[in-house]
Amino acid sequence: MVAKFEKIISALDIGSSKVSALIAGVGDDGTLTVLGSGQRESKGVTRGCVADIQLAELSARQAVEQAERIAGTNIERVWLGISAGGLDSQLAPAEIDLGGDRIEQVDIDDLLMAGRANVDPRGKTPLHISPTLYSIDGVGGVASPLGLYADRLGVDIHVVLAEPAPVRNLDMTARAAHLGVEAVVAAPLAAGLACLTTEERELGVALVEMGAAVTNVSVFVGGMLVGLHTLNQGASDITDDIAATFGLRRAEAERLKCRDGSAQSNPRDHQDVLDVSDPEDNSGQERPKITRAQLNSVICQRVDPLVADIGKALKGLGFSAPGKHHVVLTGGGAELKGLADHMQGALGRTVRIGRPTGLLGLPEAHSGPAFSTLAGLIIYAQSNPVDLKLGLGVDDPGHAGAKPGVITRILQIIRENF
Repeated sequence: MVAKFEKIISALDIGSSKVSALIAGVGDDGTLTVLGSGQRESKGVTRGCVADIQLAELSARQAVEQAERIAGTNIERVWLGISAGGLDSQLAPAEIDLGGDRIEQVDIDDLLMAGRANVDPRGKTPLHISPTLYSIDGVGGVASPLGLYADRLGVDIHVVLAEPAPVRNLDMTARAAHLGVEAVVAAPLAAGLACLTTEERELGVALVEMGAAVTNVSVFVGGMLVGLHTLNQGASDITDDIAATFGLRRAEAERLKCRDGSAQSNPRDHQDVLDVSDPEDNSGQERPKITRAQLNSVICQRVDPLVADIGKALKGLGFSAPGKHHVVLTGGGAELKGLADHMQGALGRTVRIGRPTGLLGLPEAHSGPAFSTLAGLIIYAQSNPVDLKLGLGVDDPGHAGAKPGVITRILQIIRENF
């Protein structure tokens, strides 16, 4: 089965609640077909950051082994997703004077290297350094300036940054599981490729990825990720509130939230008494009586301030004009009933649920919004992304050991893609 594919791509997403792995084959026509997938409960990870490498490595290894058994092949390297660790972004502008001459490829190469030199990591690790659209004599939106005449040629270099320690710890976890790391990819970038359409990314859209313990708010315009903001809150905080309020175990609180909870209230909720029986509770103590209204009240007490923070993050990212652009909600938290409608009312703009697309044979269990980043890592790898970070001179575990001549290879990739 594996032999008929030109290439095998593997992805690993180490999150706060689950660790998931995906193996896909690339057909000769570029189609991506899922060969195997695996999932395990995440251990040793706090707020998206590895806190215990041994525990996290065990979860990662078990998820990968499950995917390998289903795919019937062993993997050696993975594309890693990262959702926390102080994700940040910036634009590094660059411009060169051409004196009215025709733009040659060497001019574009010089411009991109000048933009790369303008990148200031500010002590962080660059995850992605990518050229956006070009500008000619101050007029932007130019996809390919080669052959045109200009006095000045400019470009904005988009940079995604992360704190060094979380990136290194994530990399070490994968390597402890005997896996090489192709690259560490920002989760919003991967998720955006999986659940946003090309047109959405071009016209402008906000992506809210609500994970178990981290919520990433990002904005795409002109086909590019142009800004992001991380909130250290997520769906597990709702679960913890339910557990603490009603004296339940976390597992039972999670089941109650998923089965009966909602981010929207209904007048009939006061009449519905929920079953909170716990098959693992042998204490003989009487279980509390909980109405649906009480449960949803606890949920909304957490959701309301979180949605308010999402609104503030969007405003800070320049995504403030009401109704002009819509929001796509993804991540495991998106599966909470009524959350998209609740956000739509609070933010004053259309909100839809984003699910991964673009992969053939994706198992139903891994086709929900909770797996957008995992699927997006495969799509990102297949897209052959242009990245100027190689050879930057910073500690980059995703591309460790870059050799001399890498700049030549980068420029060749740029020529083939722009």
